[in-house]
Amino acid sequence: MNKAQLIEAMANKAGLTKADAKKALDAFIETTSEALKGEDRVALIGFGSFSVSTREARTGRNPQTGKPIDIPAKKVIKFKAGSELADSVQ
Repeated sequence: MNKAQLIEAMANKAGLTKADAKKALDAFIETTSEALKGEDRVALIGFGSFSVSTREARTGRNPQTGKPIDIPAKKVIKFKAGSELADSVQ
């Protein structure tokens, strides 16, 4: 499902226009992004939670040459599914 399909599905389920559903989805994405930039955790009970963690610097290997390369530390976004979401997929 891509963004346009998600907007259409949200509009149908919530009885909104596609324009209103797009505004709602864009607001959710923007608000979640801002919270994660501030290293806050975003938890939606039953659905899941988004958080930021730091991946440590490490040494990897170039697959073509086999030479070691340094991979710098970076922040990554993690998503942990909530129990209701996980159960609905089963």
